[in-house]
Amino acid sequence: MSTANQNLAARSYQKQFRELLQAVFRTQAYFRDFFGGEIEALDGVQHNETAFYVKTSDIPVVVGTEYDKDANTAFGTGTGNSTRFGPRTEIIYQDTPVPYTWEWVYHEGIDRHTVNNDFQAAVADRLDLQAQAKIKKFNSQHSKFISSIAAKTETLADYSADNVLALFNELSKYYINIQAIGNKVANVNADLYNAIVDHPLMTTGKHSTANIDENNVVRFKGFTINEVPDELLQDGEVAYVYITGIGKAFTGINTARTIESEDFDGVALQGAGKAGEFILDDNKKAVVKVTGGSGE
Repeated sequence: MSTANQNLAARSYQKQFRELLQAVFRTQAYFRDFFGGEIEALDGVQHNETAFYVKTSDIPVVVGTEYDKDANTAFGTGTGNSTRFGPRTEIIYQDTPVPYTWEWVYHEGIDRHTVNNDFQAAVADRLDLQAQAKIKKFNSQHSKFISSIAAKTETLADYSADNVLALFNELSKYYINIQAIGNKVANVNADLYNAIVDHPLMTTGKHSTANIDENNVVRFKGFTINEVPDELLQDGEVAYVYITGIGKAFTGINTARTIESEDFDGVALQGAGKAGEFILDDNKKAVVKVTGGSGE
């Protein structure tokens, strides 16, 4: 016990809350594939503004045009001062600081006289529910982040079959031309999702992965299709398209504890932390947001 707690007994739940956050993130975070399916969660964080450092290199890969076979390159008069591989580029990685950009908090009370449940079971239950509530906050923040860093914007005039097809043809061409490598995902709103499921191309004759009975679709024009709630897309936006695993989500837990209260016979359940997101500048071109879709 410390004087900061005014001699009131406190118990830390930072490790447990970190594990709960990570577990819930894997199942309830709508944009988890954007961040590689995981959230980096650190407990015991004090007052750091920087979450971590990543090693990056802003030097592009140089591809030579051909192997130099000249008799005086690396041999003859060029011995010791030339190479047949072309100019050599030195690769230097830089330490890039990644800051926390937003915070979260919770503050509840559990009174032994009124809780009407096993006391420790109530604490465990509330920690689990708080983890779920925080993931809802992460979903909202991640939507804002993806929208803000998208390097390209496409417009969908309406949800007609022709316009939906034209949109995905354009997206397919864009990702081919930027030579993006990886799994392409489109997180779409309910109207666009239904338009894809009902699209004339989604037939068994074309080996479609759509299931009309279950109203689901796995892939369309080379993109994995995920339906997300309208509220998780920013105003006027109907889809976020990206290559999976190109960003990083993280949170630092300052505290997650119970502390005996002076005001009632029980404990205050308290938690606070910081969070943020990160993407390399070079990866932003692999993120597209789609606006429009006003109607048929």
